[in-house]
Amino acid sequence: MREELLSPNKEPIESEIEVGLRPKGLAEFVGQTELKGHLRVMLEAAREREQPADHFLFAGPPGLGKTTLAHIVAMEMGAELHVTSGPALERAGDLASILTKLEIGDVLFIDEIHRLARAVEEVLYPAMEDFELDIILGKGPAARSIRLDLPPFTLVGATTRTGLITGPLRDRFGLTARLDYYESEELQSIVQRTAGILEVDIDSDGATEIAKRSRGTPRIANRLLRQVRDFAQVEREGKVNGDVARDGLTFFGVDDIGLDKASRAILISLCEKFSGGPVGIKTLAISVSEPEDTVEDVYEPFLIQHGLLVRTPKGRVATPAAYKHLGLSVPSDKKQSLFDN
Repeated sequence: MREELLSPNKEPIESEIEVGLRPKGLAEFVGQTELKGHLRVMLEAAREREQPADHFLFAGPPGLGKTTLAHIVAMEMGAELHVTSGPALERAGDLASILTKLEIGDVLFIDEIHRLARAVEEVLYPAMEDFELDIILGKGPAARSIRLDLPPFTLVGATTRTGLITGPLRDRFGLTARLDYYESEELQSIVQRTAGILEVDIDSDGATEIAKRSRGTPRIANRLLRQVRDFAQVEREGKVNGDVARDGLTFFGVDDIGLDKASRAILISLCEKFSGGPVGIKTLAISVSEPEDTVEDVYEPFLIQHGLLVRTPKGRVATPAAYKHLGLSVPSDKKQSLFDN
């Protein structure tokens, strides 16, 4: 399978390291058991019919495997993969130029598909449903529309903001699936697999320690493994065991539940600058010098899942657990009035 990466400046979208760590098929993909079952059935049925697979939409926080699944769909179908992103498709012509280059059975992956411009999205409707492309020639009263036939293809979309995808676009996908955070045991398997690829000498205790601090996200697990590997190479004897992993993660500012410097900054700002809240997302984002979308999509989900932060109608509120994790005393008013906000 040949893979084509598309971006406005024609440069590769992803690093070779990330691509090299990707599983090559569904059998190698760890976690997301229910979704893997659905994909196995749909892809196998498409192969038996000798037809392209249906369109897929994968949703969920960053780093859970949406792009990897797009690669797997193409690999399982023996198809060529074309990769682009919503922000890169600024005009309808940008999408049209990609669609006209597709061949029968090709897989087109659009990352951050919720960021497609409306004009681009409207071009996608007949392409997904009828495999046809409407092109407008000319302007004003002399303008006319022609319709071109497209080869049957599979569209795979990925999004971190399902609510921003319009109903007409979402309804055209044959399968819409949300990826869940990974269990510690699944992340441990991912760390050990990646360590084998990177030739890192690691034992089960080291892999477990990294998995526990990976916030349920494979991308973070692989990043922490590379950091610990570097730490072990320079500061230790190269082998990663439990003690080396703990020392390395502490060195890089990752605490015992996986909070990094930015995540802790959000909690510290909320607890110390704003007395635990409630505080609006704009104010909170400005206080830690992070974009609102990054705070909402990257940091908040994990903080909420671990009961450290709560979203209320009036704003974000720190829980007593957040104070305890930071080593701060819990204000008496926060013990009783958390959910009154």
